[in-house]
Amino acid sequence: MKKNIKLEGRLRTYLYMPLLLTSILFILNVIIYLTEIQLGLIFSGFVLIYLLIMLIAYTRNKPRLVNELINFGTQYGTVQKQLLNEFEIPYALLDYNAKILWVNERFAGITGKGKNYHKSITTIFPTLTKEMLQRNELIPTTRLSLNDRDYRVAMKRIYFDSLIQDSTIISIGDSDEYLTAVYLFDETELNRYMKENEEQRLVAGLVYIDNYDEALDSIEDVKRSLLVALIDRKVNKYFTEIDALVRKLEKDKYFVVFKHKYLSKLREDKFSLLEDVKTVKVGNEMTVTLSIGIGVGEESYARNYEYARMSIDLALGRGGDQAVVRNGGDVAYYGGKTQQIERNTRVKARVKAHALREIIESKKNVVIMGHKLSDVDSLGAAMGIYCAAKVLGKKAQIVLNEITSSLRPLVECFSEEKGYPEDLFVTSEEAIAVTNQNTLVMVVDVNRPSYTECPELLKRTHTVCVFDHHRQTNETIENPVLSYVEPYASSACEMIAEVLQYFSEDIRLEPGEADCIYAGILIDTNNFMTKTGVRTFEAAAYLRRAGAEVTRVRKLLRNDMAAYKARAEVVRNAEVYQGVFAISVCPADKLDSPTIVGAQAADELLNIVGIKASFVLTEYHNSIYVSSRSIDEINVQLIMERLGGGGHLSEAGAQMMDCSIDQAKKRIQDMLDEMLREGDIKK
Repeated sequence: MKKNIKLEGRLRTYLYMPLLLTSILFILNVIIYLTEIQLGLIFSGFVLIYLLIMLIAYTRNKPRLVNELINFGTQYGTVQKQLLNEFEIPYALLDYNAKILWVNERFAGITGKGKNYHKSITTIFPTLTKEMLQRNELIPTTRLSLNDRDYRVAMKRIYFDSLIQDSTIISIGDSDEYLTAVYLFDETELNRYMKENEEQRLVAGLVYIDNYDEALDSIEDVKRSLLVALIDRKVNKYFTEIDALVRKLEKDKYFVVFKHKYLSKLREDKFSLLEDVKTVKVGNEMTVTLSIGIGVGEESYARNYEYARMSIDLALGRGGDQAVVRNGGDVAYYGGKTQQIERNTRVKARVKAHALREIIESKKNVVIMGHKLSDVDSLGAAMGIYCAAKVLGKKAQIVLNEITSSLRPLVECFSEEKGYPEDLFVTSEEAIAVTNQNTLVMVVDVNRPSYTECPELLKRTHTVCVFDHHRQTNETIENPVLSYVEPYASSACEMIAEVLQYFSEDIRLEPGEADCIYAGILIDTNNFMTKTGVRTFEAAAYLRRAGAEVTRVRKLLRNDMAAYKARAEVVRNAEVYQGVFAISVCPADKLDSPTIVGAQAADELLNIVGIKASFVLTEYHNSIYVSSRSIDEINVQLIMERLGGGGHLSEAGAQMMDCSIDQAKKRIQDMLDEMLREGDIKK
């Protein structure tokens, strides 16, 4: 066997080097012969003796050297095997079918399996399946648990062709089989420290009393301090139970700081302080409500406080009586189950009116737009802004891409024959062409950019104003110069009517303009039956004085026979779910405005005894529009928000795409079941 072992590479060159030097001596010997023969003979004898000694040394030392190399290789392999076996990192070798071939002592100690255990790795770690290990692209790392310890599993493939090259014993051909090396890294302590670090991070919170002044005005003077003390006690007790620091900033505002680990507890009880504070009764006729804003998810405390400010603004913009938690870009809502409280003061409307006047005066022209598939409220609010711009001598245009059958009678009232500009109503393309940095873009009856008639307009100018009565969501128009969002208002037309009263003494509405704004209030309040307050009737009275005629408006809002039959069909085919929810489908055939008919049908379903909420689905323009309505017990806005929509407590909607009517209906039913289980709604 030893004769077949040959030395190669540098070692062979090293052993042959003395023999190679002999050739140099022979050349030198020839040169000496040419000069002196006797000296050449002596040197030749020396060369022969040297060559003989080198040959003997090579012959005797080569076997010994080979033996030494073999012994060294054997000992080195043994040391390597011993080191790998005693390696501190648990290590295992798996075959192509995920069967264990070999494990080191550390791996055996952790798993409790001996070195003779050659079953599948799945029997130890169920998540490490054969299919997972045989994927085209092996997941390099994964995480799992064993015996209450957390491990990070690192895996690497070892292909046979990298182990066996130019072998005369084994041929691997075109095989793509491989071994899988598995390393376990214990990260239990690391995860524990990371968790502790996360739990110790501070969370900023703001707590506002929504109706502080109104609640105090509803009780006797001697009891006011008691009411304030009871509210303070409720707030402090709730947060001190989680080791929080509470400081009162103003008479109706609190600042709260607590550890992140307690946030999950507040989420689990869904901020029960919101309901607990409503039990404070010391003779006050009005129930006290709170809004809570929580900011979390940033390394900077100042940034978390900014998130808390954004959250409280969002909670107030949605009508109060709720908690909003902002974690980076994620926003979660809790509460918001009661009707918004109407504020009797008009100070805010007057301030907004003056601010709007200054903005319009500073711009060359005004472009007004509402939401997609504009309704009567959107059109009426837009006409109100048009009147405001007209009295200041500014050119105003309304973006209206599609004129539905319900809007057509109103739009025809503002024709060129009746003294209105020919380009009063423009499409999105025409609006984009006239919009620049010297243009005011006025958004009415919507506060979500994706729902506007032309979202591109919001990017064409830095001057954007928003007037809306819908609850805000985490999708809002960025950096408006003026934002007036009041969820308590019945309609955008009500808000515009209030603003017009303080806008200018010179403003005079034409009867048709007053009719249009009045119609918006009428539609959104379902003939003054829902969401109406004192200010709603005051706005209607102002419009009536301006020339609005109830009979004329009623004629403008009449439906055709096809729409009336469609509404009757919706009611006839309604399905009652869980005994209190009415779900139906509105046929879109032969209807110019099927979504509006669906909304009207949803109102009709509430007239049925026992129905607490209604949902009408309408398939239109490759989307499914959902109109939801309730009277007072069910907050349909919470339901629609989970489906990607929004609205009010008693009136909301959503749009669904990439699904059929039956699938949409099933989603609504599943959502109702889920919210009933979680207690967000009650039958």
